[in-house]
Amino acid sequence: MTTPSHRAVSPDGEPASPTAAGPLTGIRVLDLTSVVLGPVATQILGDHGADIIKIEATTGDMMRANGAARNLGMSSIFLAINRNKRSLAVDLKTDEGRRIALEIAASVDIVIHNMRVPAMERLGLGYEAVKAVNPEVIYCAATGFGQDGPDRNKPAFDDIIQAACGLVGLVGAASGRPEYTPSLVADKLAGVAVSGAVLAALVHKARTGEGQYVEVPMYETLVEFVLAEHMGGMAFEPPAGPAGYARILSGGRRPSRTADGYVAMLPYSPKHWADLFAHLGHAAVLEECDIGDRFKVNSAVRMLYDRLNEITPARTTDEWLSICEELDIPATRIYNIEDLPDHPHLKAVGMFETMDHPSEGKTRFVRPAARFERTPMSVRLPAPSLGQHSRAVLDDLGYSAEVIEKLARDSVIYLGDKPPHAGEEQQDNL
Repeated sequence: MTTPSHRAVSPDGEPASPTAAGPLTGIRVLDLTSVVLGPVATQILGDHGADIIKIEATTGDMMRANGAARNLGMSSIFLAINRNKRSLAVDLKTDEGRRIALEIAASVDIVIHNMRVPAMERLGLGYEAVKAVNPEVIYCAATGFGQDGPDRNKPAFDDIIQAACGLVGLVGAASGRPEYTPSLVADKLAGVAVSGAVLAALVHKARTGEGQYVEVPMYETLVEFVLAEHMGGMAFEPPAGPAGYARILSGGRRPSRTADGYVAMLPYSPKHWADLFAHLGHAAVLEECDIGDRFKVNSAVRMLYDRLNEITPARTTDEWLSICEELDIPATRIYNIEDLPDHPHLKAVGMFETMDHPSEGKTRFVRPAARFERTPMSVRLPAPSLGQHSRAVLDDLGYSAEVIEKLARDSVIYLGDKPPHAGEEQQDNL
């Protein structure tokens, strides 16, 4: 199999011809999202080749101000989740701004937003309004909570969803104190779910010609995610025991201290444990813990890890990795995020790439992970500056230069030609 390039960017940041078209080439998306959830979803579609028109408020997506930055409005987080998009900065609270958005909505295949549904309807950009100008549209609402429940209009951000879905309690189970996961897992997982749902709707449209309304609620998505392994006894009616995956919640599963640091080892099967303790000359541990099948290993996992962790400080991390490789036991040294660009495997597969950004200079990014033999994903555009493509998008719609300038003077649009006030909070998001 050939390994296609993931990059196709010209020096000025405009699209260059990729070596092959992505699977969504020709699909157009109106991106009415901001913060993290929605931008993750639309970036995935953009990486697959779709043309993403990102409408931002004239003050910009609030994530432009969050994270490390060289210049105002171009934060590290914004750069990471907004590539392959064109930025049109529009005040949607004006009649002219709404009209522009509806004109674009009439010409695209997909519309995605992550505002609260009543806010979208107040803007005149709800599903019925968009469907009226584009009957075959796929319209996806990435909501905080499902719209048929009592929490449908509550604001939802990552911390809130982590807490509500049980994840905070799980992370803090060992310490007895609730803890957030130090990653925006709710936002990012829901973003991936949005992209998958939209792609499924696109397959249906290809078969039937029918568009449809799609809702992906962040809360329900994370509940489904968390309970995949943690339903436990709740999987049966009446319950057959407590909820939770005992093997994970037992408290034994943790990195092991070595003579020079820590190592992550995962003896998973009864054979793994038997081989490991036999190799170490501690076969008696197997009899002490009474393991012989998967169910006994699950119930004894804390005791097994306790015995293992009494032994691990006697050897170095490299020695333990060598032992695990010999016994075919999953193991790795523990990497900090700063170490990842130098991870031997990630270097070998070219996971980190660089590009020359028109305003930010040389930047580093993580390439799309998936590989396609025939229709490769690609990075064609770096994350745009606010309003970078306002003029070009309106020109495509047939607006004259004079009208575009007047819209800019009236503050309906922003053309990217003066310092932006990026990052001001947009109260209607989620």
